[in-house]
Amino acid sequence: MTLPASFFARPITHRALHDRKAGRVENSMKSIEAAIAAGYGIELDVQLTCDGHAMVFHDDMLDRLTGQKGPVRDRTRAELEAIPLTDDHGTIPALETVLATVSGQVPLLIEIKDQDGAMGPNIGPLEKATCAALRDYKGDAALMSFNPNAVAACATLAPDIPRGIVTSSYLPQFWRQVPEQIRDTLREIPDYDRTGSCFISHEANDLDRPRVAELKAHGASILCWTIRSAKQEASARRIVDNVTFEGYLA
Repeated sequence: MTLPASFFARPITHRALHDRKAGRVENSMKSIEAAIAAGYGIELDVQLTCDGHAMVFHDDMLDRLTGQKGPVRDRTRAELEAIPLTDDHGTIPALETVLATVSGQVPLLIEIKDQDGAMGPNIGPLEKATCAALRDYKGDAALMSFNPNAVAACATLAPDIPRGIVTSSYLPQFWRQVPEQIRDTLREIPDYDRTGSCFISHEANDLDRPRVAELKAHGASILCWTIRSAKQEASARRIVDNVTFEGYLA
């Protein structure tokens, strides 16, 4: 299994083509529509509702991007779809809504956010909801997660959808919730073969890691996150097959 060619034909917007000052916050329908209009691929995130739906939203808490507080997973799909996004005028979209809008116009790179809390095995409902939403989708889509257990679940639930692991240097100051032993393990990307992955999306500042070169030499596609300037993009493209970007037009 490999990523479709569309994933390499155009740069990929990080959380869609957002610009808060322009009234488009990350993962909103306005940002998604802007990415489509500009011809970019779209990376987006999904979180779980209490009634088992996948919502397109990055954080596990509502506080940063809405006027509400508390965990996303404590609300129903209908409740979340009614919550306005700060500085956007839209509301939190369900994955099905996004899929209907994109409708195959650009490729979708869907990150399943870790639901275990420490990259452990306490996952399942969000993977099921995401794969169910994609069951009849005709466009190019791929699934990924920092949690290899989530990627492995997708291999069972939707074996025909390309999948990969989001990978990182796992510096402790950014990953305090993940135990040191697990950080040390994940840093070396040991689960690539076990999960049946065909790509990684690696931290842009860590692309010189030998394991990245090893995976590339064995046929893995290499994406990266998050590129924020043309200079950084030019440097990353010495290694990667495509970039995920924000804050400028790649």
